Formats: sequence, C-alpha cells, structure tokens
Amino acid sequence: MPKAIVIAGTSSGCGKTSVTLGLMKAFARKGMVVQGFKSGPDFIDPGLHRMASGLPSHNLDGWMLSADEIHRIFRRNHEGCDISIIEGAMGLFDGIGAISEEGSAAQLAKILGVPVMLVVNARGMARSAAALVKGYAEFDPDLRLDSVLFNMTGSPAHGQILAQAMEGQGVRVLGSLPRQADLPLPSRHLGLVTAEDLDRREERLNALADWVESFIDLDALLEALPEYSLPSLSDGGVKMPEIRIGYARDRAFCFYYEENLRMLRQAGAEMVPFSPLHDTNLPPALKGLYLGGGYPELHAAELAANTVMLGKIRDFCASGKPVYAECGGFMYLMRSLRTRAGQEHAMAGVFDFSCAMEGRHQALGYREIKLTAASPLGTPGAQARGHEFHYSHMTGSDPAAAQVYEVHDRCGKTNAGGGYLKGNCLGSYVHLHFGSNPLMATHFAGACGA
Repeated sequence: MPKAIVIAGTSSGCGKTSVTLGLMKAFARKGMVVQGFKSGPDFIDPGLHRMASGLPSHNLDGWMLSADEIHRIFRRNHEGCDISIIEGAMGLFDGIGAISEEGSAAQLAKILGVPVMLVVNARGMARSAAALVKGYAEFDPDLRLDSVLFNMTGSPAHGQILAQAMEGQGVRVLGSLPRQADLPLPSRHLGLVTAEDLDRREERLNALADWVESFIDLDALLEALPEYSLPSLSDGGVKMPEIRIGYARDRAFCFYYEENLRMLRQAGAEMVPFSPLHDTNLPPALKGLYLGGGYPELHAAELAANTVMLGKIRDFCASGKPVYAECGGFMYLMRSLRTRAGQEHAMAGVFDFSCAMEGRHQALGYREIKLTAASPLGTPGAQARGHEFHYSHMTGSDPAAAQVYEVHDRCGKTNAGGGYLKGNCLGSYVHLHFGSNPLMATHFAGACGA
C-alpha cells in the first residue's frame, strides 16, 4: 500500500529541498515509484522533483485551492505510487500571514491527514534544538508532527547530543545529516536554479541520495509511515483531443502548474511543446498558445536573436487565435526586455510595453483576479487565484491593450490592471492555478476550438 509524508522545515534555508530530493532519488534508486508534490505556489522545486523521481510534481496550495480540489489532485497522482513526498514551503506554519494557516504546509498536512517530518537546521544548537522541536510539535494540537531530522550537524557527537536532548519529547528522531560544503544546490534571483539549467544533475542527485542513505534508516522510515490509500477518482473521462494548443517549454519558459496542463488536456486540447529559444517554426495546426513563465531575462539575447520565431509569435497573435501569456511569457510578448546589466533586447512586440530587470523583487505574493471583460479565460465576473513573483517592472503604455483584471492581494487590497487584453491575446504577470476555477481551462480550450 502507498505511503505519504510531508517534508517541512523550521524556515527557508534549513535544507528541506535537499532532503526531499535526496529521499526521492534514494527511493527511486530502490525501484520505487515516487510521486512528488509541492506545498505552495513555487515552480522551481516541482521541476527538481521531476528530475529526481521521473514523474511530474504537482502543486498543492491551501489558499489557491479548495480542500476538495487538493484531495482530487493528490488522489489522482498518489494512486499507483509507492510513496508520495510532499515538500513544504518556508517554515511549517508559514502561509498567507501572521494569523491564518492558509497556504502553509501545516494546513496541507491536516487537509490530507499526512504525517509531517520536520527538518531542523541544528548548526550551533544542542539542547536548545529540543525546545525548538517541542514548540513546533505543540503549536497546533491538530497537527501530527511525526518525526524530526536534524540537518547541518557538525559531527557524530553533535548528532548524539541532539538525539539525547529529544528523549521523552514524543517526537521520533530520524537521524542527523552532517554539513557537506559541496551538496547545496546553486541559487539565483527567483530561488534555486531550475532543473532545466542545473549542471551535473545526476551527479548532484546521487550525491544527495548517498547523503540521506548514509545517515537515515530508509527502511525504518518507510515501516513507520502509515499506509495511505484513497478510493479511486473518476474525472468523468477525458475528451479525445479536438484542438492543438502550443505551449513554450525550454530553459527560458518552464513555469507551469502541471494541473493547468492536465485540465487543458481534460478539456480536449492536445498540448504541444515548442521552444522559443531554438525552434524556427511553431508546431503545425495550432489553435492557441500558452506562454508560461520562467527566466526569459537570462536568455534574452538568445530569444532576441531568434527573429524568425519572434515573427511567428507576432503573426500568430495578430491572427486572432487565443493566446494566454503569464509573467515570463508576458515579458516575451513586450516590445523589449532590459537586463540588470542595462542591455536592451527586442522581444515580440505584441504589446507596446517594455520591461526592465531590477535588483530586488517588484511583486511577491498571492493574487485573486476577477475578469472585468470577456477574455480567452472567461466571461466578466469569473474569478481565479494565483501568485505573482518577478524582478522586472513594466514601462511604457499600450492604448490598444485593455485592462481586464481586477486584482486583489492576500489582504484583500484591490489593484486595477494586472491583466491586459490586446485582440485575443491576454498577458499578465500573475500565474493562475486553473484548479481554483476549472472553468477557465474549459473556456480557454473552447475559445481555441472556436
């Protein structure tokens, strides 16, 4: 029977992603089917999960998605695996704010009823680590904190002290992982380096797997986890593909919620990947385009040099066929992109806006949008939830682009704009999760078919 566990942390930077990837790779090397999930809106960690497990990883978020939708996504992908590993975000209880648990790994663990492993950065700590764990264990009586894993320890003796300090605290100690300077994954401005850009992938993954296997009894970990089985889920059948929708997928554009792609397929779309970096033609017979986010700023010169593809994108947007572009995809459709080094690169020019990279983020947080006009995603009044995180800011104006989003942040503050419709092309910095409003995927597929 399949097992499941949430890998949560005391904070960002405690090592939970390294632990998660090490466990995924170690279990996969044993021949197990490992399914990854990510608590929260992050795109980078699910890409790394896929690299470690060989299966697409799925975002589960208690603010963007209802409890029922979380159960559906989890059940659909948990079925048939040996173990599901859900990686938390930030600290265990961190979500939309200081009071609400929404969006936190703790909320997700309670919704699913999955036990939690707490990863603790124990550098410079001894008995105090027990006090820290005790606080996490007792903070929410409804949460099941099953075990603790100490990370970044200085020596075997340090690990023994931590284990002794935990005696009688009611939380199982899985082990202690020593500091190793060559293990941390490289980072850049939006977080860790994406799977697409990570060098020495297999070497890094195997090193992480060796690390956790050397200091954690994986068989004992599995044995202690309860079996987690759910009734089979019927989606009511999948339509035969009726339309072809192209979606940008390469090193510059790799930020997609897997559930968005699945829901478009469910609605009758054949999702066809293409590369704005390397291809010179769009796939044939496309009825629509979906341009996701990513790191166009790191590949701006290469994107600008592919003038043939820029022309194809420009012509497709002018054709009147539906186009939906999020964040990096939206930047690609602007007139130009200026890097932090001050270099200006021409983009597709569908929108007359330009964008410029800055040294710190220009927007960060959850967003709820309401359509104020008809668009490829729906009719006026349609609402959906998502997330916004970018280091670029938009400059210039485009009188032909109508603002069609009313945007609310996590505090309910209303902002005009955020979504721009020009012809049948919709661009926005907000990444929407279609699981927050499944009708959006149906509407976009239907608009493409029409």
